[in-house]
Amino acid sequence: MEKYRVTLTAEERLGLEQFVSAGRPAARRLAHARILLLADSRAGGETDEAIVDALGCSPRTVSRVRRQFVTCGLDAAVSRRPQPARPGKVKIKGDVEQRLVTLACSDPPEGRCHWTLRLLGDELVTLGLVEQVSTETVRQALKKTTSSRGSWPPGASRRTPTPSSSGGWRT
Repeated sequence: MEKYRVTLTAEERLGLEQFVSAGRPAARRLAHARILLLADSRAGGETDEAIVDALGCSPRTVSRVRRQFVTCGLDAAVSRRPQPARPGKVKIKGDVEQRLVTLACSDPPEGRCHWTLRLLGDELVTLGLVEQVSTETVRQALKKTTSSRGSWPPGASRRTPTPSSSGGWRT
């Protein structure tokens, strides 16, 4: 594994020492600052094994912090990397959802007796309402609607009261 040599300027070293002595920031940031202080080549530059023993972190963490400092700078080595943007949870909403429900309640295509989730998804793509959609997304969108082709309340089977098997007490 390639070893990156950490060389802190006097200002960076002083800033990291003040940062560590304050003791208020997140533990991860403190550990990374301590790794940089111990790895500083001007102050003696401990080996990775010595840093691992002193701080109780993994060798991979030490090498990663060294690499980030040399390639990206002090802030990148101490601070967290920003998380990538996450896609929205609900893929089908608004007008697209309304069209999906209307489509599901309409007559199925020729040669089919009912709509399947895959057929509904393909139809949404064909109509240009979405770029691509999975069957699970279609299922979730249809599940959250209260529409049902059967009777009210929605569900696969009608609830009927079950008679008591104990017969009950008669007086």
